[in-house]
Amino acid sequence: MNVQELADLGPDDRRSLFDRDAGVEAVREDVQEIVSRVREEGDVAVREFTEEFDGVAVGNLDVTDAAERAYEEIDDEIRAAIETAAANVREFHEAQLPDDWRRSFGPGRELGRRFRPIERVGVYVPGGAAAYPSSALMGVIPATVAGVEQVAVATPPAEEMNPVTLAAIHAAGADRVFNVGGAQAVAALAYGTEQVDRVQKIVGPGNKWVTAAKAEVRGDVEIDFLAGPSELLVFADETADPAFVAADLLAQAEHDPEASVVAVTDDEATAEAIAEAVEAQLPERERAEVAREALDNDESGVFRARSSSEAVLFAEEYAAEHLSIQADDDEAILDRIDSAGSVFLGPYTPVAAGDYASGTNHVLPTNGLAKLTGGLSVDTFLRSTTVQRLDEDGLADLSGTITTLAEAEGLEAHAESVRKRFEDDGGE
Repeated sequence: MNVQELADLGPDDRRSLFDRDAGVEAVREDVQEIVSRVREEGDVAVREFTEEFDGVAVGNLDVTDAAERAYEEIDDEIRAAIETAAANVREFHEAQLPDDWRRSFGPGRELGRRFRPIERVGVYVPGGAAAYPSSALMGVIPATVAGVEQVAVATPPAEEMNPVTLAAIHAAGADRVFNVGGAQAVAALAYGTEQVDRVQKIVGPGNKWVTAAKAEVRGDVEIDFLAGPSELLVFADETADPAFVAADLLAQAEHDPEASVVAVTDDEATAEAIAEAVEAQLPERERAEVAREALDNDESGVFRARSSSEAVLFAEEYAAEHLSIQADDDEAILDRIDSAGSVFLGPYTPVAAGDYASGTNHVLPTNGLAKLTGGLSVDTFLRSTTVQRLDEDGLADLSGTITTLAEAEGLEAHAESVRKRFEDDGGE
């Protein structure tokens, strides 16, 4: 990796860094056809697309029993790791559960909120040739903690489905598991088929086909957000260990050739040391070819700022999915950056900790969406209802305000619904 000066970035360079996208437009038309056919033809279309895209002939789409068997049959050490990670994720998300509340806002006026879970949710868990048990935990556990009545998981099929992913899905508490992936999985969850029940919300990460399908069905079903390839921005000062920063950059780069990995620092020596450490560690990584592509794309790089303030402004504008702050006064830096999916403070908090086992969720907004929304949480699966009770004096106190505004809007019956309650002898 070469060190670049932030001050020297031109408009095209900045566009590449800040206008990241999930690649949806490239596959939108094909996805529209897939979604339409699954909606109309159900399981027939699902099986046809599964054989075409995954090379697998699927009979029964429901593999819930296989997930339970996988949990019992996997290696004890792996099962223990899944359970430890699941417990940490569950504990963190249980702390997010809001309490219903109601209180007085003045004489005769009681207001409040109550929270209830969505009834049916679909979780997409990437799979196929690779194993992503962590994504199963991150998607399913917050839904179960929220109290969702039915959690269905869709995960891509394979000639031999990965038992670790299946085991994690079971451990997380999914009610049903389907071996279907890609855009056809999203369509099946959104509209229902003979075997797949229709859900009310779909969450979880996936490739551009999955993301494009979520965009297509949005409106007919709720979604979490449209996520793109993995992103990491490391904010480093002169106290940062370049080897640690490089290791974190490579960890995210190995996800995908289109991953975006960035380090920013106001210290020239640190910038050069990070770039050198990346190149030194890269050949040692098993997925070096994938990481190399990610490092070489226009969305990645090591950047030197003229000052800490310039580096902070860059990080805020970037709004990374993962923000690692490896600096002497990391809390002060954090206070100045509002936009990030998840933040990792200090040299001993690698992003991999959040990816797997610290307890926070790794399903996070990308493409700058951290400026608008947060990652997956218990809130994702809850809906709130406001509650109010007025007594006669409370309504009388508001009656003038209500009737004046109602008449200003030309809604006479609204005003009359208040006046009616204060007429003597039933209005005579």
